[in-house]
Amino acid sequence: MLVILPPSETKSDGGAGAPLRLESLSFPSANPTRRHLVDALVELSTDLDASRAALGLGATAIAEVDRNAELWQAPTRPAIERYTGVLYDALDYRGMTRAVRAKALERLLIGSALFGVLGAGDEIPAYRLSGGSKLPGEPTLATTWKPVLHEVFAGIDDFIVDLRSGVYQNLGKVPGAVTVTVMTEKPDGSRSVVSHFNKHYKGLVARDLVRTRRRVGDVNSVAGVLADAGQRVEIADRSTVVVLT
Repeated sequence: MLVILPPSETKSDGGAGAPLRLESLSFPSANPTRRHLVDALVELSTDLDASRAALGLGATAIAEVDRNAELWQAPTRPAIERYTGVLYDALDYRGMTRAVRAKALERLLIGSALFGVLGAGDEIPAYRLSGGSKLPGEPTLATTWKPVLHEVFAGIDDFIVDLRSGVYQNLGKVPGAVTVTVMTEKPDGSRSVVSHFNKHYKGLVARDLVRTRRRVGDVNSVAGVLADAGQRVEIADRSTVVVLT
């Protein structure tokens, strides 16, 4: 089983790894696209106003542009430690035992607007590029990534749970993947999709799937793992688990 996490806008600084080496990343067939996009971001960083417009940055976000300017020179760290925020706090990779960390590195992938999809242990620099960004003179990221990720995912012979948000799923669908929807149930029995705590609960889902010793290979076993961990779950259809809050 593999679990694909969404990336995060927030990323940790620094790192102890050598500068970016695309040949060291998982899924090498994506490297020509990765190189093209990294070069495009570095070039874009020479124009502050264009960077702000393309990346949706505020007037004070110069540091984000500086990160992109240094993509080929900046230190790297494992992707699972580079991405931060609510989902990654709930996953709590740093709080895992050594044995569970090893399972996390085996089971977790991370979607990325810049890198397509990464292994959790892949060493990357900090950067700024969102799935909905549009780089000047470039097609949309969905147009760029879809044929590449189609090939990548077609070559993965594992059951996949896809926790990416819609904008990142649109970069490349995973055939046969199980997805997770987080919903809140009101006192009158009505339900609505959770927005504020969605990332938190998906982080818990990822944590539970990393920790489990059960064999997971379909929607029923995904629901079973989450129920065993104390989450309220339902099976919506053969490819969707609903987590109720």
